[in-house]
Amino acid sequence: MRFEEEQSHPANAGLDKAVKWLDPIKKKYGDALSYGDLYTLAGVTAIKQARGPTVPWSYGRVDQPVDAVAPDGRLPDADKGTPEKTAKHLRYDIFYRMGFTDKDIVALSGAHALGRCNTFNSGYDGFWTPTPVLLTNAYYSLLLNVPWKLRDWDGPPQYEDPSKKLMMLPSDLLLRDDKKFRKYTEVYAKDLGTFFRDFAVAFQKLEELGCTGLTPVEWA
Repeated sequence: MRFEEEQSHPANAGLDKAVKWLDPIKKKYGDALSYGDLYTLAGVTAIKQARGPTVPWSYGRVDQPVDAVAPDGRLPDADKGTPEKTAKHLRYDIFYRMGFTDKDIVALSGAHALGRCNTFNSGYDGFWTPTPVLLTNAYYSLLLNVPWKLRDWDGPPQYEDPSKKLMMLPSDLLLRDDKKFRKYTEVYAKDLGTFFRDFAVAFQKLEELGCTGLTPVEWA
């Protein structure tokens, strides 16, 4: 993420701000701290600060040159035109090729409890939950229990709750409507502890993809 070539990918819009926030830490420690270790440690720290689980973390990532930047299109899209195409995209284009399961997909999607969409970044607009600075299982409860309606606006297809204060993306609703996804959505909506456990496992897997020789460390 430190290279403009990757920051310019549409799915990464806005992450340049986070990179700038972390630059002073990198400057302080120099070569003793790789960008890979810095960004992943920042990730697990942010989850903990949002009252989420303590995700195991290891150090030893080796930074790669700019020509190792992954091509655009490696991140999930919110909508591929139909639920069937979007589900296929999430599974086969993105997550299955990295070794993730349906359970991992649903668990990682729970991070949508945090933050919001901004039209100037993604084209979408709004909050997923009323507590966007806390990682909870509210995302799943809202998915299952709110009557989501297609929003009438000039932007891309998204859904809104009756109050028009919250939104969901087409890919979010897949976790409700796809039978294989829904069984995990129902579990996480009922059990915060199970969600935290599975989220931590999936997030650690995400942060260690392609890495070897990492050293575990107690960080929290």
